[in-house]
Amino acid sequence: MESVSLQRPAWKWQVLSLFSLCGWGWVTGQIRYSVVEESEVGTVVGNVARDLGLKVEELLGRRLRLGSEESLRYFAVHLDSGTLVVSQQLDRERLCGAAASCVLSVQVVTENPLQLFRLEVEILDLNDNPPSFPTAHRTLRIAESATVAARFPLESAQDPDVGTNAVGSYRLSPNSHFSLDVKQQQDGKLFPELVLERALDREEQPEMQLVLTAMDGGSPARSGTAQITVLVLDVNDNAPTFGRATYKVQIPENTPVGALLLRLNASDPDEGPNGETQYSFGVHTSDSVQKLFTLDPHNGEVRVSGALDFEESPFYEIYVRAHDGGVPEMEGHCVLQVEVQDANDNPPEVLLTSLLNPVPEDTPPETVVGLLNVRDRDSGVNGDVSLKISPDVPFTVRSLQNHFSLVTQKSLDRETTSQYVVELIAQDGGSPTLTTTLTLLLNVSDVNDNPPCFLQPSYDAFLPENSPPGTLLCTVSALDPDDGDNSRLVYSIESGQVQGAPTSSFVHINPENGNLYAQRTFDFELLQVLPVSVAVRDSGSPPLHANVTVYIFVLDQNDHPPTILHPASDSDILAPQRVPLSAPPGYLVTKVTAVDEDAGYNAWLSYRLLPQSTDPSLFHMSLYTGEVRTARTLQDTDVGTQQLIVQVTDNGDPPLSTTVTITVALEEAALEESYKPRDFLAGAKEKPELTLYLIIALAAVSTVALATVTLLAARCLRRRGRAATSPCCCCWLSESPSRDFFKHSSPKLQLSSDGTLKYMEVTLRPADSQSQCYSTCFSPGSDPSDFTFLRPCPRPATLPRETGAFLPATGTLRDPGQVSA
Repeated sequence: MESVSLQRPAWKWQVLSLFSLCGWGWVTGQIRYSVVEESEVGTVVGNVARDLGLKVEELLGRRLRLGSEESLRYFAVHLDSGTLVVSQQLDRERLCGAAASCVLSVQVVTENPLQLFRLEVEILDLNDNPPSFPTAHRTLRIAESATVAARFPLESAQDPDVGTNAVGSYRLSPNSHFSLDVKQQQDGKLFPELVLERALDREEQPEMQLVLTAMDGGSPARSGTAQITVLVLDVNDNAPTFGRATYKVQIPENTPVGALLLRLNASDPDEGPNGETQYSFGVHTSDSVQKLFTLDPHNGEVRVSGALDFEESPFYEIYVRAHDGGVPEMEGHCVLQVEVQDANDNPPEVLLTSLLNPVPEDTPPETVVGLLNVRDRDSGVNGDVSLKISPDVPFTVRSLQNHFSLVTQKSLDRETTSQYVVELIAQDGGSPTLTTTLTLLLNVSDVNDNPPCFLQPSYDAFLPENSPPGTLLCTVSALDPDDGDNSRLVYSIESGQVQGAPTSSFVHINPENGNLYAQRTFDFELLQVLPVSVAVRDSGSPPLHANVTVYIFVLDQNDHPPTILHPASDSDILAPQRVPLSAPPGYLVTKVTAVDEDAGYNAWLSYRLLPQSTDPSLFHMSLYTGEVRTARTLQDTDVGTQQLIVQVTDNGDPPLSTTVTITVALEEAALEESYKPRDFLAGAKEKPELTLYLIIALAAVSTVALATVTLLAARCLRRRGRAATSPCCCCWLSESPSRDFFKHSSPKLQLSSDGTLKYMEVTLRPADSQSQCYSTCFSPGSDPSDFTFLRPCPRPATLPRETGAFLPATGTLRDPGQVSA
């Protein structure tokens, strides 16, 4: 790889003039190295230090380096050995192109003294490029009349390599018509040519595929190919030819104008204009024949252009000429013989005199809706015409000689079928039979005979209480199968009273789309279910209407905090609760009683002492009863006056709470509970009859229950003998006094926002409206129920009987299973 030639002139060094800033020492000589292109980085080009007469140990001190950017781009000097190596992979074709010699100049600089050495590095070619053609696929168009030995030049292949690595030879794929001749130009470049060896015939072989291969002289040799398509161009050397010299055709005399008689075809194996055949009448075709028939000059179709009459001429003879578009043109001839056959050539005609269209759907049967007349220009049997109507239509025809009437056969219904396609078929008695079909489109006009119909028998809407006016409750939809104004629907709310106010003051409905909106804010504690009767009517004459009931369920929201009933605060400062110091653990100090105007889960209350109390560890408060008891034995060291801060929280989301502060005084006194259960009833001082009413209510419930069981047992014993005759009879289905009691009950369903059952609350009401109520709550998620003493219940709002089960029974519901008296 290393090639060095050093030529020393008579003088070894030449001192140049000083530059403006420093002086350079220029050292000349012919040091040339050679390296093969594509050599790897780090390949040694030559030993610069040795060839320049420099010592390796002095290179570092003299700061040996390359002096130009081009030198640094492709080469580097190792100071430890003084060798010149490749620093970047070299591509001879990119650096020098197609030049025969590729030499790079390298400058080497040393200091102490400052010297500049010039070197030359020759880049040797490597056969790394295959030959390639400028056009990979070329098309040659050669006339089939080309003479043998004709030459057709081809493109030369290109190879970036030089010398023996350049293109050295060409090869042509084997074929039966061409050979390859390669010429060499003065610069040594090879020039390939195709030579025609055998005459071409387009009709025999219109196209040939040849492969031209170029090979270089490298080792190993590389090659490139080009695809050559030879298209043989046509010469007009063939005349058009018909399949037969004479054609015979039979045709009825009633053949319509424009009917295809025959399609002639003359073949010409030539291509392009030489093979494009055109047709025309021959010189022997008479003018009268040319008026009755037409000949398409392009496709050879012979069609009827005039009325044919067997009685006038039963036979016609047509001479046809076919010629191509070559120069000179060539032509062929044939004769077409036409025989006309006699036939029933006049079809019957159907004339519509009058027609009622559209037909009202309430038209009664046997009503005339159209008049028709039929005729046939033929005579005898060929002129006898019968008229038939298409099946599966509610119409029929009535005949009187050649006059017919179209009448309704049965009742019409536009909603079932709004349009009928009636085909009237007239048929004569000829052979073959000729028919004529008249198609009538009869429309059925609408009559308002269908009332609107709602999509559901009833609608349920769920509205959280306190929702703002204008809230969309639901959408009612109805359909009317009628058409036009008869199906245009208008929604409205029927008049009615709810709690003394018109129903329209509660809700509003969009008359066009059936959207139902709230007119006001609803309060669950006042109204739980609002039945609204919605009416819809069409715009027909007379209008038809329908009704549907929309049940609006008001969903409870936790919007009322608990209210403390005991201890009652008539003033800002509550009287202290006195507890003796000798009170044992569990001693009843007081009881907090509260109610919540909400219902269900929102009214379940829980009690707890807040950490802000004086000593929360001294007392224990029941979570659900509100009882405050001592948690341990009282001591003299305990603070004598205790402030208990009690928080009452409901079960709403979010929960609401109320706090009350109770003062407890610890003092020396006899051990005696200062409170009885009745002391914790709400308003005991103001309403002393409350306890009496409670006792009476409890006694009444127990008495009624005992009487019910006794009465049912007695009736079952009396009816035991009737079991054989009435096996389905059950004494439990008979009337009992308990039914009168439960007539005062008021069940209430509390629904979630998704319409599912959240819980059911049942309030038992005595006949006396001033007596206390008893509520029980059933939750689908648990079996226990809640029975809670409440305050006097207000009378329910007046609603229709079927929605009575949803009327309110406002009160406080505590934790399931908890009982308070």
